[in-house]
Amino acid sequence: MSRIGKMPIAVPANVKVRIDELSFTAEGPKGSVTQTLIPGFPVKFEDGVVRVGRPGDSGSDRAKHGLLRALLANAVNGVTTGFTRTLEITGVGYKAEVKGNELHFALGYSHPVVYRLPKSVEVDYDAKANRLTFRSADRQMLGQVCAEIRNLRRPDPYKGKGIKYSDEVLRRKVGKAGAK
Repeated sequence: MSRIGKMPIAVPANVKVRIDELSFTAEGPKGSVTQTLIPGFPVKFEDGVVRVGRPGDSGSDRAKHGLLRALLANAVNGVTTGFTRTLEITGVGYKAEVKGNELHFALGYSHPVVYRLPKSVEVDYDAKANRLTFRSADRQMLGQVCAEIRNLRRPDPYKGKGIKYSDEVLRRKVGKAGAK
């Protein structure tokens, strides 16, 4: 069996789990996350533990087994502790502003860039450090939002200007002066 897929998912007492035919819903203190199930893979909730089975032993079944277990574990972990992701904005005049559920960016373009946040994602902006901290119970949604915001102005390899993840390491290029 898959090493990841066969591991049970422990569900804390403050989390409610509901399993339908094609969906898995976890509700906890940080919110609610719904995950679509893969047909043919039985999911059982007994004695505070979620277990995922698999229909066969083919390579694709083994891969989907581990994937489904990881997605369900992320849903349970998200509603208990939540997930965070941090983006840093680097560059002269580059800044962000939070207005309700919208982020307004000044990123060196001739116009301000407006990004609408989904309801399940919260953001804090530290103006001194020029840092955005995103929080959500849904790990997939959080990653998608951060990737879309990073693509508004990707980090420049020469000067390092742009939006990058806080733990991202940029490979800087030398430029024309260093080539001589």
